[in-house]
Amino acid sequence: MKILSTSYQRRRAGYVLVEALVYISLVVVVLGTGYAIMYRCVENSTVLRRNAQDMTAALNAGERWRADIRASRPPLQIESSETNQTLRLKTEKGAVVYRFETNTVTRSVEGLPGIRLLSDVKTSDMQANSRKKVFAWQWEVELLPRAKGYYKPGRVRPLFTFTAVPERSADQ
Repeated sequence: MKILSTSYQRRRAGYVLVEALVYISLVVVVLGTGYAIMYRCVENSTVLRRNAQDMTAALNAGERWRADIRASRPPLQIESSETNQTLRLKTEKGAVVYRFETNTVTRSVEGLPGIRLLSDVKTSDMQANSRKKVFAWQWEVELLPRAKGYYKPGRVRPLFTFTAVPERSADQ
């Protein structure tokens, strides 16, 4: 009877060992899947935060541009080339210059150093937009999409259009 119980105990111990290995492998699979999902969520959250920051910066720059257009006096001068675009405004505070060059939009006021309004800009187009009774200005700016992770571009195509009318548009 003693031999039978030893053989039974060995089989029982072998079964428990196999069962423990199965449970350990299941825990590893569940934890690995959970970690991958958590990593993906953190990455998506980071991309979302960066997109929101870029959009906020673009909206702030657009509102600044609209305020400068409304405060400007004629004539507004625009210079374009293949690589850059410059808009010169005359205001009571002095000349304000908006410049798009090498994926960056900068704003400078006469006598002060320029500040970078937007970076990672794909295209920027400022143009006069003559309507029936109003002379308006339009600025279309497209930001470069942020890369999602290391390899995929983001799905957001950040394109903004701002329209402003100079206060003294009847003089033009």
